[in-house]
Amino acid sequence: MSTGDTVGNTDPITLAIMQHALASAADQMALSLYRTAYSTIVRDCLDFSTSLCDAEGQMIAQGVTLPHHIASVPFAMRTLLDRYGQDIDPGDVFILNDPFDGGMHIPDIFVVRPVFRKNRRVGFAVSTAHHADLGGRLPGSAACDNTEIFQEGLRIPWLKLYRRGVADEAIFALLAANVRIPEMTLGDLKAQLAATYIGANSVLKLIERYGPETFQRCCRDLLAYTERLVRSEIASWPDGSSSFTDFMDSDGVGGPPVRLQVTLTVSGDTLTADFSGTDPQVPGGINCTLSFTTSVVAVCLRSVIQAEIPNTAGMFKPIEVIAPEGTVANASMPAASSMRGVTGFRLSDTVRGALAGLLPDRVFAAGEGGNSLLIFGGKRPEGKPYVFYELVTGTWGGRPDRDGNDGLCNPSNVAGNIPVEQAESEYPLCIERYGLVRDSGGAGRFRGGLAIERKWRLLAGDSTLSIRSDRRDHRPYGLNGGRPGAPSLSERGGPGGTEILPTMISTSIRAGDSVYHRLAGGGGWGDPLTRDPAAVARDVRNDKVSPASARRDYGVVLDGAGQVDPVATASLRREARSRLGK
Repeated sequence: MSTGDTVGNTDPITLAIMQHALASAADQMALSLYRTAYSTIVRDCLDFSTSLCDAEGQMIAQGVTLPHHIASVPFAMRTLLDRYGQDIDPGDVFILNDPFDGGMHIPDIFVVRPVFRKNRRVGFAVSTAHHADLGGRLPGSAACDNTEIFQEGLRIPWLKLYRRGVADEAIFALLAANVRIPEMTLGDLKAQLAATYIGANSVLKLIERYGPETFQRCCRDLLAYTERLVRSEIASWPDGSSSFTDFMDSDGVGGPPVRLQVTLTVSGDTLTADFSGTDPQVPGGINCTLSFTTSVVAVCLRSVIQAEIPNTAGMFKPIEVIAPEGTVANASMPAASSMRGVTGFRLSDTVRGALAGLLPDRVFAAGEGGNSLLIFGGKRPEGKPYVFYELVTGTWGGRPDRDGNDGLCNPSNVAGNIPVEQAESEYPLCIERYGLVRDSGGAGRFRGGLAIERKWRLLAGDSTLSIRSDRRDHRPYGLNGGRPGAPSLSERGGPGGTEILPTMISTSIRAGDSVYHRLAGGGGWGDPLTRDPAAVARDVRNDKVSPASARRDYGVVLDGAGQVDPVATASLRREARSRLGK
């Protein structure tokens, strides 16, 4: 009898092989989707995810893709199985984007392919991708000032896109008729279909190698193994509660700041995240589904767990998420949610702030607040419509043992800034500025990461412009004495001069107009007066910190050659500590 056929729990070697084979298969799905997608939001900004599930819809692997999708698949699969039950046949493929039927927001389409072996269901392959346009009132199907879901685009409940291998052409025709860029939307959808096909074949190859019983047993044991690891980690933390409150600058429609509050409670080997105290759902399109809020908690938990945790549904067993229905963290119909990403990033900062009260030596300060999203929509000179998604992403807060990363996407995301040459070759835009912003990182023993800035100029025609940003009025917080990062900024330039724009806005621009956006900088970690003077001098040489900031914020005096003056520095720091009562 081979080790793969042993009775009871799977032997560790077979389980490890299966775990990594499934993870590799999910990554292959992601690579396929990345290589065949049409839109910038999928292909370049990497706003997608890929997953594999067992026969009962339990997630057993997720590709190295968007972290905030991690809880979406378990929620979506639950509603799919509730809806269709046993009405799932070989060759079927399902589609969904309705946030009130298991989805997250209108732009995210789920494609689910059941996997059958000899007419017996053995798993599911899932791909989720943010589409550049699904109709609605504005190009891109996403705007902070949407006030109900009916403004956000075509709403798709769980439907069979394929029935026993035959495409439902009516659904494809309905999609094509309701979007501004059907070639791109349908192209991305077909890329998702290809990814699920690759995932399904990978599962079947594993079953052929190990047998269906061993495969099923490995799936069960992998879920249990993940749960044990997470419970063991939580059990090593001190019991107790920690609360934190953060704010978004706006409700999406120019209204007041939005309060986000969480209390984390560790009890034995379980963690409860209670979002009671978070504001009611808001008029704008920044409300979250419960699946998205649960993803936020899971991602933040993973960021402080020291063990290697498989991406399976088992990690959710020790976690309880309390988010009262009708709040911005668990919105009710017909709330708008197309721009809920900004809320997810702020919820992440809120949860990490609470974690800092439990595990102060593991949590980093707030980053840029998540990527900013700008959507340009217009017509090319030849009259063909376009929708251009631009994610501006890139900085971390200071960490307990090192500086925040400069120019690297927020740890709650996996995204990239679109290459300048690619954007300019495919769209009527010129990118005139792109780089790091000096003095934007929060001062600390470990400096916050620097902000990214980018400037676009529209070359032809008129364009709608949607901006989703934050962290201007409520800057990224520092921890353990670190200072907040610099605020964000958006400006529109035209014949009448430069105009500062709100953090969240839907507007328009004309040919020749410019748009400038600067992300917030990351918060600092630790007392700036304890930062190594040599590190400050290095930052000045690299133009990350100005000589004035070195003196003002860090108490470091540099001579004419840019070297640290140790005597003057020690004196200045003593004066600063005395002034601050330290």
